[in-house]
Amino acid sequence: MAGAIGEPLDRVDGRLKVTGQAVYTADWQIPNLAHAVLVTSSIAAGRIASIDTHAAKQVPGVIAVLTHYDRLPVAQDPSKVKQGEPADRALQLLQDDRVLYGGQPVAVAIAETLEAANEAAEKVLVHYEARRPSITFAGGLARSYIPEKAGGGKDPGEKNRGDFHQAIAAAPVKVENIYSTPFHTHNPMEPHATVAVWDGPEKLTLYDTSQGIFGDRARVAGLLGLKPENVRVVCLYVGGGFGSKGPTWSHSPLCAMVARHVGRPVKLVLRRPQMFGPVGCRTETQQAISLGASPDGKLAALSNETLSHTSTFDEFTETATLPSRMLYSVPNNYTVQRLIRSDIGTPSYTRAPGEAPGTFTLEIAMDELAYRLGMDPVELRLRNYAEKDEDKNLPWSTKSLRECYRRGADRFGWAKRNAEPRSMRQGKKLVGWGMATSVYPARRSPASAVARMYPDGSVHVDAGSQDLGTGTYTIMTQIAADAVGVPVSDVVFRLGDTRFPETPVSGGSQTAATCGTAVFEAGRALRDRIRSMGGDGVALREIVARSGQPYVEAKASSGPNEDEKKFSSYSFGAQFAEVHVDADVGQVFVARMTGVFAAGTILNAKTARSQFMGGMVWGISLALQEHSAYDRGLGRIVNNNLAEYHVPVNADIGEIDVSWVEENDPHVSAVGAKGIGEIGITGSAAAVANAIFHATGNRIREAPITPDQLIT
Repeated sequence: MAGAIGEPLDRVDGRLKVTGQAVYTADWQIPNLAHAVLVTSSIAAGRIASIDTHAAKQVPGVIAVLTHYDRLPVAQDPSKVKQGEPADRALQLLQDDRVLYGGQPVAVAIAETLEAANEAAEKVLVHYEARRPSITFAGGLARSYIPEKAGGGKDPGEKNRGDFHQAIAAAPVKVENIYSTPFHTHNPMEPHATVAVWDGPEKLTLYDTSQGIFGDRARVAGLLGLKPENVRVVCLYVGGGFGSKGPTWSHSPLCAMVARHVGRPVKLVLRRPQMFGPVGCRTETQQAISLGASPDGKLAALSNETLSHTSTFDEFTETATLPSRMLYSVPNNYTVQRLIRSDIGTPSYTRAPGEAPGTFTLEIAMDELAYRLGMDPVELRLRNYAEKDEDKNLPWSTKSLRECYRRGADRFGWAKRNAEPRSMRQGKKLVGWGMATSVYPARRSPASAVARMYPDGSVHVDAGSQDLGTGTYTIMTQIAADAVGVPVSDVVFRLGDTRFPETPVSGGSQTAATCGTAVFEAGRALRDRIRSMGGDGVALREIVARSGQPYVEAKASSGPNEDEKKFSSYSFGAQFAEVHVDADVGQVFVARMTGVFAAGTILNAKTARSQFMGGMVWGISLALQEHSAYDRGLGRIVNNNLAEYHVPVNADIGEIDVSWVEENDPHVSAVGAKGIGEIGITGSAAAVANAIFHATGNRIREAPITPDQLIT
């Protein structure tokens, strides 16, 4: 597809961001604004015995201090949810004395200034009747249950193909181990924030940090008894979300409820420790992986039995079994998701939910099988290459994974690898090379857009999507320019407002394919309509100028087509990692990574490279650093800050080589894009773990891999 699409265009919003002019939620300046600060529970299970707000109310500038005693009115039971709706979570809106997890909202202080609200919140005294929380896998299968539907209601909790148990028993070569991944907390740079402004008793404007403004609108409207069309949600910029800002959490409706109570606009911004608990997490997982193969490396049996946490009051499944069902060709396959109810805030979508921990474990197991067979890890994967999706029994819409393996191996220099562990050194450092496969679904949902051309030739395109910092403003501008047939400089793209045409949540790496298709079709419809008003060879702007109309408009709506039922659509990739390990102290440095991906049409070479690279860095983080550490006795996360919740910084990252295979997938979207926001995370952690084994000979099956595990 010629034109602007694919070009490494600078971000159209880049100057606004680097000059501080981009307006994030907490930046909105609203007249007569009051500030709210949450008080959150210091226990994880029990009840509130009493709350003393007397001292808090004496702080100068305090407007109100609200608790469950105030019974702020709601129109729906906030504990009831529609399973499968991304915005729906069971919420805690100061309705009763129950404490369900550490960090639960139990009071809110409202004041003229943020400082006064903070001081008042600190002076609220809460007395509890606590019980010991349960946040472990102790008891395992006896305490667990299999959800009827997982993955937002779309995946089975248990699935069987062939006869796994017979095949694994007969397999001459086996790998059977338990692998684990820890709790993760999202920690975007921008914390969750909400500004609530009422216009009379029936109309509400929410400025909210959201990955899904229309789901946010529906959830808040339902809770407050408002018509959805009377709730406007605005979110022009998101300072990172990683999944945490997809659902509507308690603070958003609480802010609106508080604003209604005090009769003025209110701003509520979560403090960093409050990001740990009430706004989602990635649950820890324990995954039993079994592989059975013939001596030539052909898989005969594969299973993944995953155990993960959900909350005591809601249900979310970390669908780590999905890659095990479809990534490799295997006739006998068994997967099951088991949940344990724990005293935690409800887990949620987190950076490649399911696929990130699922590929970490599966790809380490495949590396173990390769060593057991004495076979090159790339060759093992090629011998088990899936020519179709055997889980769905459908052909792939497109699949260029073989080329990803080939290019990745060539760019990395894989042929120079000495397969023997501890055989490669650089000075005193042990050197290891490892690889793994990346995979992530290509999704598309219904979306709409509107395009207008004005007499001066400018084109304005609106779609109520979100930009999480991924470059949505930019790629939609490029798509619109090519669709209408005008230069990029003539296009203005707007998003982040429920007054614009509806689009879905920006999650699951679907925005490019979903919103992009609607924008493309609206642009094409606008071009065709203008041409029908004039004639061939006449510039579009001239036709609009002669029409006497203020502008010419076209709308378009799109959604998944029949191809979704005919094909299975995924992005694929191959990742290679080199690590340097100090054997004396166990310190690991990822010196370089190579990632080659096949993800349909690349809409912007510059932003795409950033997305792939960012995902690979998150994979390094999963492998070596990230871990929300619970005090299992108290039920609280003890490293609830950016000083102790470790994520990679520049000094932790070596050379990253990113490239992609040219691929167009018309079955997924009109623009040929599959989505790239999360695939870079998948496989990268396993590549690092496999490289560590190659360097040290120590097979670590638990993330994060820390120095104490490697000291020999």
